[in-house]
Amino acid sequence: MDVFEAVADPGRRALLDALTAGERTAGELVDVLPGLAQPTVSRHLRVLREVGLVEVRPDAQRRIYALRADGLTEMDQWISRHRQYWADHLDALERHLDTTFGDQP
Repeated sequence: MDVFEAVADPGRRALLDALTAGERTAGELVDVLPGLAQPTVSRHLRVLREVGLVEVRPDAQRRIYALRADGLTEMDQWISRHRQYWADHLDALERHLDTTFGDQP
């Protein structure tokens, strides 16, 4: 599985969103997805760990999860290429509309 497949799941996206506020224990993350059982949340966290989006550290009997700073780099690079594509095309559309319709209300 790669980063794109991992974030395709809405439950995993919810976990990533929760981690943007800072580190959380596994138990706190289970509370983020109240409709899912703890083993399911643990599987989601394992997937996110395996693709490099989160890291985990032990703290006594707890496991603390955090976002990896560089985890979304691959996705950001891919999105950046498409962002530039759309920016260029929207600028061209704006120029076309200005040329065609001028300053009409």
